[in-house]
Amino acid sequence: MNGFLRTLADHRLIVLRLVGVFIGLLFLPAPPDTSPAVWEPVRRSLAIFSLCLIYWVTGAIPLMVTSLLPLALFPVMGVLTVKQSYSLFGNEVVFFLLGVFILASLVMRSGLSGRLAWGALRLSGRSPLRLIAATLFFPAFGSFWMSEHAVAAMLFPVVLEIGNVLNVHTRHRVYGRALFLALAWGTVIGGVATFLGGGRAPLAVAILHESTGDEIGFLHWMTGTLPLVVVMLAVAFLFLRRMIREDLPDMRPVEELLNTRRHSMGKMSATERHVAILLLLTIIGWIGFTHELGGLAGVAILSVVIAFAFGMIEWDEVEQDVNWGVLLMYGGAITLGFAMQSSGAAAWIAGVTFSNWTDSPVIFIALISAMSIALTEAMSNAAVVALLMPIAVDFASDNLLLARMVTMAIAIPAGLAFVLPMATPALALAYSSGLLTIRDTVKYGIWLAVIAWIVFNVTAWLWLPFIELAPSLNPSIVPKLN
Repeated sequence: MNGFLRTLADHRLIVLRLVGVFIGLLFLPAPPDTSPAVWEPVRRSLAIFSLCLIYWVTGAIPLMVTSLLPLALFPVMGVLTVKQSYSLFGNEVVFFLLGVFILASLVMRSGLSGRLAWGALRLSGRSPLRLIAATLFFPAFGSFWMSEHAVAAMLFPVVLEIGNVLNVHTRHRVYGRALFLALAWGTVIGGVATFLGGGRAPLAVAILHESTGDEIGFLHWMTGTLPLVVVMLAVAFLFLRRMIREDLPDMRPVEELLNTRRHSMGKMSATERHVAILLLLTIIGWIGFTHELGGLAGVAILSVVIAFAFGMIEWDEVEQDVNWGVLLMYGGAITLGFAMQSSGAAAWIAGVTFSNWTDSPVIFIALISAMSIALTEAMSNAAVVALLMPIAVDFASDNLLLARMVTMAIAIPAGLAFVLPMATPALALAYSSGLLTIRDTVKYGIWLAVIAWIVFNVTAWLWLPFIELAPSLNPSIVPKLN
């Protein structure tokens, strides 16, 4: 009991000290060349931003609760009006994510996700190498269309059962490590391909829209990310193949398990067929009819309403499956990003942080993407986007192509967490198998992270300009950043 009280007291002390930092920043003197009237909203925004950032990094209070702070503090401090602050929380991305979460619940509750998972792995059960490939590529493709966290959670018990059949905890530990790393890496890489793999891309695009009025569509984003995804999947497979070259198990027990599962599931039920049709129509709507159907959120919400209207899912199930805290987190992050941009605080931070690198867009993109991929190992990827987007977009606000490029340079690397298990649920699940150590994830993850950073920067300048997601590398066309 005494230990608990001491811990509670220490926790309160940390929170109070951070509040002290916040109050101190409220009295930060203006730079010599800045008038007090201009500096006042900047100073207040910086104080709120710093408080949220420190809470995000330290975890002194839950991430979702931290994300509620901007909603209250910006109106209290006079940076935004009450109407502005709370209306930003109703941004389209929040309702898009709500729709995606409910659809993911529908797919899992119907049994369709399990059928697809076992079916895909059954096709690869005759070869150790093909099983590794299926465990890498199928989660990657699944993360194109639903949350990468949901894909990892859906497939983890499948891979765990296959691992137990192969005795990976006793006889084939190296192969077992590769199997669970394939699951984690596949979901991470596939999760950056579209808006559906995670909330990073929708959040970044929402901040881009609030800051510049520009938009990046679903298909446009997917076209831009595919070269990176394909290359990184190939690199990951080569890593895994090298790992297992001397530890190949007998696959006959796996074949028997997969055949048993196929027979036990029986034929596809009517509910599974209806869910599959609805999911296919939803994807078609996202790709080709977003403007006609009210945007990405409109398509998702309409699909959810249809699912309830036809009795495919019950609200009690949704309440259990949807991560409501994530919605709070994204709403608060959008509010924070808008306030930092509109108050001039983002421009001030950008001038201090990147002023020496603004003459070269190539160096600037390399730097901002490196920061994003490094920070995502230590803090929420939504927090990374909320931190870097207002700063980076401010530099490129006069050039829409450059603004699109910095959006991708932040959102894509923020999803490529390969190193630490606490950075992403997919890697945390793989670590929970008991086969991996932190040393294992760091050993291979650092190499993947470095290669991913290189591949992104190469594709950013060689591919994105062709699809109007970046300016040309030609120095006579690319203007200097502001």
